[in-house]
Amino acid sequence: MHGAMFETVVAVVIGLAAGGLAGLFGIGGGIVMIPAMTLVLGFSQKKAQGTSLAAMLLPIGLPALMNYWREQTVDLRVAALIVAGFLVGSFFSSRVALSLPEVALRRSFAILLLLVAVQLWFKK
Repeated sequence: MHGAMFETVVAVVIGLAAGGLAGLFGIGGGIVMIPAMTLVLGFSQKKAQGTSLAAMLLPIGLPALMNYWREQTVDLRVAALIVAGFLVGSFFSSRVALSLPEVALRRSFAILLLLVAVQLWFKK
């Protein structure tokens, strides 16, 4: 497969994996998309993070949300509060991320993933 075609196929597969895991586990797609873009597409950490954020701007979780809504497992008040915090937090933290060296950012992300994995593994 040639460059653009390969990237197109990989991007769709990343989207399918991220969407599938988001619907299954309620995770943010960045946990899947960012490592996939850096490892498979060769993106820098910053480019992967920016691309992940661009992809999540659209209402990508809407189909899964509709299923959770039907089962009455959504708290819109808490979701709105999270959105408010996310808007402020993402604005300032993105400035910090863009100022960091690539290797420091990538390693910080790896530590975050490890901490989440350990917490999930040992939680009773």
